[in-house]
Amino acid sequence: MKGIRGITQLSTRLYAAQAARKLDVAVEHVKFQPQDVQVTKLPSGLVIASLDNYSPASRIGVFVKAGCRYESPENQGVTHLLRLAANLTTKGASAFRICRGVEAVGGSLGVTSSRENMIYSVDCLRDHIDTVMEYLINVTTAPEFRPWEVSDLTSRVKMDKALAAQTPQMGVIEGLHGAAYKNTLSNSLYCPDYMVGHVDADHMHNFIQNNFTSARMALVGLGVDHDVLKQVGEQFLNIRSGMGTAGTKAQYRGGEVRVQNGSSLVHSAVVSEGAAVGTDEVMAFSVLQHVLGAGPHIKRGSNSTSKLIQGVAKATADPFDASAFNVNYSDSGLFGVYTISQSAAAGDVIKAAIGQVKAVARGVSEADLTRAKTQLKAEYLMALESSEGLLDAMGSQALARGAYHSPEAIAQKIDSVSATDVANAANKFVSGKKSMASSGNLIKTPFVDEI
Repeated sequence: MKGIRGITQLSTRLYAAQAARKLDVAVEHVKFQPQDVQVTKLPSGLVIASLDNYSPASRIGVFVKAGCRYESPENQGVTHLLRLAANLTTKGASAFRICRGVEAVGGSLGVTSSRENMIYSVDCLRDHIDTVMEYLINVTTAPEFRPWEVSDLTSRVKMDKALAAQTPQMGVIEGLHGAAYKNTLSNSLYCPDYMVGHVDADHMHNFIQNNFTSARMALVGLGVDHDVLKQVGEQFLNIRSGMGTAGTKAQYRGGEVRVQNGSSLVHSAVVSEGAAVGTDEVMAFSVLQHVLGAGPHIKRGSNSTSKLIQGVAKATADPFDASAFNVNYSDSGLFGVYTISQSAAAGDVIKAAIGQVKAVARGVSEADLTRAKTQLKAEYLMALESSEGLLDAMGSQALARGAYHSPEAIAQKIDSVSATDVANAANKFVSGKKSMASSGNLIKTPFVDEI
């Protein structure tokens, strides 16, 4: 990426100190004005979002609408292989050069994916933005997918699946999506068994060609000048025009998955269709989640303020855990309860947890509503304190809406949720068609039509 300059080359630890010496004034008299997130949408459809926080370290990500929901029956599992192929040879750099080049400047390159997006990200010092950006652009726009390298990924796919199988929560959540939806969102984050070893380089090239277009991408940066990021986007991410593969609207159906095994603990999730991102009720479901209990807020805490914990404790003396489950996608969502219990008490725990949602549907106190709002705002703001959380929030919003809502705006939306909104959200769960996924010794676990 020669010629892409404009970022001050720093040789000292602090960006502020370098700027002060250039201005020939004392460091303590230099004041940097707080910056707001800047968002620009290019004619190609590519969205550029950045926040220059004057940090000596930078984090840059490329967000792509290319999650597993965009897989077809013919290429099921291709996004799993794309995650593993992020460090393979590209048209501009070998796998060795990418690894050696990123590590030589103390950086890191990684890729994660959800059901909707794939996120390629790099971390580095500001001095080395040009270096790591070159590799990031190569990985996202010019993968080569040599057949022998793709073939070598099969063992890693099997290892990933084996590790996921050891986590009951992952199995339940994957099974829950498969039971809840007829299409798109039912696709697994992991390659199906019948496709392991059958996803080849052609599948990967076709998926990239159809989904990695400029209009489906967002280039997001922390600790980088917006103009420089914009220049990079214009020159190197203006790759293919068009909206790419048209996303099929998710169809919620309701269903059940049961995985019988010898575990003494039963993991179970019961949900109805929730709220889609961008709808008015999405905040109501988030507040409802915290009214019921979204997990401990203190390390090794008992989550004593959780209505689910309080309600289920009256139904069983056995150890258990219960929390509200809430996920939101661009066109749908899932809301319900997730429980972990001893096999003999599974039925009592699940029914008691659902009973607490029914109680909230009849009304919620002002004290519980205020507490839930405070917990939700604190959770959101603390997530933004890390560069990873802030980059994810900026990228997700930029990709979905081409804009960014400030924390203050989000807090105002949370505060605007009323007790009636929360009760209506709870009623939507109570009256909605249920989906259920369970794992463990299920002899005492009720079926979804028995709840």
